[in-house]
Amino acid sequence: MTRPPTAAQRRVIDTADPVTGRLRGTETQLAALVKRGLAFRHPRPPHDHFLTPEGHRVRQGVLETPQPATEAPASAGVFAARVGGEETAPESGPARRREVHSAWQGLLELRRMTNPGGAMDRPCGWERTHLAEAAALALEAAGHRPAGPGPGASGYRVRTTPQPEAVAVHEPDGEVLRACATTLEGAGWQVSDHREPRTGTRYLLASPRRA
Repeated sequence: MTRPPTAAQRRVIDTADPVTGRLRGTETQLAALVKRGLAFRHPRPPHDHFLTPEGHRVRQGVLETPQPATEAPASAGVFAARVGGEETAPESGPARRREVHSAWQGLLELRRMTNPGGAMDRPCGWERTHLAEAAALALEAAGHRPAGPGPGASGYRVRTTPQPEAVAVHEPDGEVLRACATTLEGAGWQVSDHREPRTGTRYLLASPRRA
């Protein structure tokens, strides 16, 4: 868990455009928000700054600031994508569904603002640097359930792989695994079916689609 935004940073976040997440503030304030993973600088002129999905969560009233996501299961902050197998059993219910929906909508907006031509049907740069969290968010937003703690728990598990732009998705139920593949393909991922050499257990290999 990190420090909450300063009062000045919070004012910048609170006054962001409610639709696009476009920010106005000093260069120092904007750079600090980028460093904390709450904003990003648009690569094309005029290089405006916009809220990231985490920034949208903070803007909606969260008082604690999530850390920028890493390759490992995210455990810091108020909202974190559930990659499955976390030590604490995944929360469920209306509050969690609202959080996931909000994060997914923020991610779609991030795609629109950063992908060439505003394409929302394929992952953006943020997702390519947060593969496990991005794939897990797509799955949970579609209603799939992440695995609870313990090796035998049912539900999906998203794990990084040695391949630079691919994650593995494990789900003990073959029918649900196929449904996960359909979800990821619909969210702009390329998905292929594989089996573990020793056990023959099926899993998915998913990579963000580029075009």
